[in-house]
Amino acid sequence: MAVKRAVFLDKDGTLIPDIPFNVNTALISLSAHSVEGLRVLQQMGYLLVLISNQPGIAQGLFSHAQVMAVGKKIKSLLNEKGIKLSGYYYCPHSPSSLKSIVGLSCSCRKPMPGLLYRAAKELNIELNLSWMVGDILHDIEAGNLAGCRTILINNGNETEWLVNNVRTPDMIVPHLNAAAEFILDMNIQRINYEKDIHTLYRHF
Repeated sequence: MAVKRAVFLDKDGTLIPDIPFNVNTALISLSAHSVEGLRVLQQMGYLLVLISNQPGIAQGLFSHAQVMAVGKKIKSLLNEKGIKLSGYYYCPHSPSSLKSIVGLSCSCRKPMPGLLYRAAKELNIELNLSWMVGDILHDIEAGNLAGCRTILINNGNETEWLVNNVRTPDMIVPHLNAAAEFILDMNIQRINYEKDIHTLYRHF
């Protein structure tokens, strides 16, 4: 089975507008300045995989079935644009509920990289060839810890800016289209570099 590469996408504030704790599918739409970029990424051969924290499940605000219905609606909206969503992974845990249970830990809630590891295993994704794109530094930390390259969408949702070596993105952009442009540029540079190396070695 061929190894694949992916762009992991945060859901709220990245792929769709951020409406806190929303599971009303009638309110879900794709973020502005995203469709063309997603098409470019798909044409480049990247799988598009959704990675999301959904603490409202543990808090009793909504159910797994409702979260899955949201994923189905997003997949439908993307399909209408000719874009395939290859995976939808979410963490149902809440930090407050985890702290109340002695000894219980969660490796799937971002900034932990557990969901990316799971997706990589199930979809045969090479993480060091992949990217994580999100609108807060928890997304960036999860991607960096998993070995991906990372892009922060600076749309005002990150308010703390607690930066360290694992919370520093490779690039900061205003929207998904710009993220795709950056990934495309990085791939072109890589291809040109590999061509130069190949040409160099042919002379030996």
